[in-house]
Amino acid sequence: MSRSLGFIGLIIVVAVGAVIYMKQVQSASPAGVEGAGANPQATVDIAGIKNDLLSIAQAERAHMASQGKYVSLDELVSAGELNVVKTRRPGWTFSSEASDSSFKVTATYPTNPPTRLSVDESMSVKSE
Repeated sequence: MSRSLGFIGLIIVVAVGAVIYMKQVQSASPAGVEGAGANPQATVDIAGIKNDLLSIAQAERAHMASQGKYVSLDELVSAGELNVVKTRRPGWTFSSEASDSSFKVTATYPTNPPTRLSVDESMSVKSE
């Protein structure tokens, strides 16, 4: 009798552990981005794009500190303040909008509807 209760207890503990594991895996996938949880490569690409956007935002901040204004992505690249990220991620395109006091850089992937991630002077990556 005690063996069967021990076995039933073990089954319950394994089931609870599996449920907790599945919840953790689901919360680790970026749910706000279309298709990001569909496969592991998409998740890796999204993480890479977020890192690229944050690198661009850091370069914008550094330029603001040294020159007193934000500039376009092309100007950052030509000034040597940013390594070229435009071709690092196949299929993704980067665009930027800059004024003296603000900037917004957007990465777009051509899905239906397009997947867009952006970063601005707040250094927060957002899904659009």
